Amino acid sequence: MIDNLVLHLQDAPATILLADSAAQIVDRRAGDAGLRARLDRAYVAPGFRYAEEDTGTNGIGTALEERRPFQVSGGEHFREALQSLACVGVPIVHPITRTVEGILDITSNLSDSNALMGALAQSAVREIQSRLYAESSDREQLLLQSFLQASRRGSSAVVSLNQDVIMTTPMAAQIIDTSDQALLWDWACRMLAGRDEFIGEVRLADNVTVSATARRVGDARTPAGIVIEMRPHPRDTKKSSARQLASASPVERRTETVKIPGRSLSTKRLQTELERLAAIDAPVLVTGEPGAGKFFAASALHRMQDADGHFTVFDAGTASVDPDAWIAGLVNWNKVDGALIIRHLDLLPEQLVSNVCAILSEAVDNRAHIIATAGEGVRQGPAGRLCDHFLRRIEIDPLRLRSEDIADISVALLRKHSPDRNGLRLQPTALQLLVARDWPGNVRELESVLASSLLRSMGSDIGVQHLPDGYRDGDLRRRNASTSLELAERDALLRALVETDGNKLLAAQRLGVARSTLYRKMRALGIDGSRFLPQ
Repeated sequence: MIDNLVLHLQDAPATILLADSAAQIVDRRAGDAGLRARLDRAYVAPGFRYAEEDTGTNGIGTALEERRPFQVSGGEHFREALQSLACVGVPIVHPITRTVEGILDITSNLSDSNALMGALAQSAVREIQSRLYAESSDREQLLLQSFLQASRRGSSAVVSLNQDVIMTTPMAAQIIDTSDQALLWDWACRMLAGRDEFIGEVRLADNVTVSATARRVGDARTPAGIVIEMRPHPRDTKKSSARQLASASPVERRTETVKIPGRSLSTKRLQTELERLAAIDAPVLVTGEPGAGKFFAASALHRMQDADGHFTVFDAGTASVDPDAWIAGLVNWNKVDGALIIRHLDLLPEQLVSNVCAILSEAVDNRAHIIATAGEGVRQGPAGRLCDHFLRRIEIDPLRLRSEDIADISVALLRKHSPDRNGLRLQPTALQLLVARDWPGNVRELESVLASSLLRSMGSDIGVQHLPDGYRDGDLRRRNASTSLELAERDALLRALVETDGNKLLAAQRLGVARSTLYRKMRALGIDGSRFLPQ
């Protein structure tokens, strides 16, 4: 295809650029000698990356960021070396997975640009996408065709999925979320065992029951996937809405007494997520670094769900001491009423995984309240299979990414360790030193430092002299955001990125700055742009 485009442009003063999904140029074709020399001087050549966050507005990076054709001329380029050029970039979107595979860009001297460049680039991309579809596996094509056929009927919400791909109609997108993909796949696989079609009911993660028709796509030996046509039950929708309204007040009342200490954007999001999950009857997995506060969050979630109920704690990290006794205890719990919190799920011995899977499956079917905590690498270990039982997940950020919380967490910890001295506080200089640290041991390390300092202070406010050795020196070891102004600025940037689902253009507009300024601020404040990919 690129060769054909080169033939069309062989006598034109224009160059064809092909970039990958990371905005790195992988091929450059055509163009007269003068244009090629100019592009070389500007480093517009294979091997160079033109992501918008690195080089500002340009035909490749901006088209990739916005997922649409984008034309840039002259001074609209951020880099001065590109301002004598005109270019148009068009994203190459895979017709089945809908991911951006790369960018096709046509670039010329500014004086040689014309409106046909965009039309030619878009025509070429349409042909490339047609070839991508033709080269897709027969299974992928069959799945897409079945989805389109079901969608044309228009009377149901349609989901087409396999283990790698999910396609939804707008109606389906309104009633399912990302966690429902695993739920629907598991339900359909079980119901279609030994048959090609099943009609029944399935309860989605948000307690909405739908009538569903599941059909296997392809034959039983090499299935391409599954198509599910769904219709919500009007009565169930009403009941679900009523339940949510009825539970709104209790959840709100309980969260007044279960407040997560902290003022950072991360903690505010955690508080909101816990409140939302408290109203949903589904197992929850809490992940994070050691000492980050996973068990605290799990306990808080339980109190939000049932402030007066009891819960049983099983520590998977101790299961290896007496595996039979540990499993027996879990079996006994499953026979009685009450919630369950499993700590350190990632440390569960491999020989117990199958037994725990069976117990959890039965407990989930009985709608037991189950919460588990685990390290970030739980999926890579033997206990990874257990993650599929937890349709809702929360990740606790490490303390080094939410240093704004240290003052509030310290107050809560001091109150915990000295309940008779409510007025006890950290002196400002001591707090400044604590806020400045990176805390590799997270909240657990902070708690240890404060407990030790309490003994030294003998009832007085904690000053620098009361901190343990190694915590009272002047080596602040701060990250990028070291002043109150920078912390506030960082929080505002993060909030804008979260509220716009990672869309840099909308985030910049919300903050009233240019997108190039947004990128500079993100780099200066240590914000990883890859965490906020455009949707």
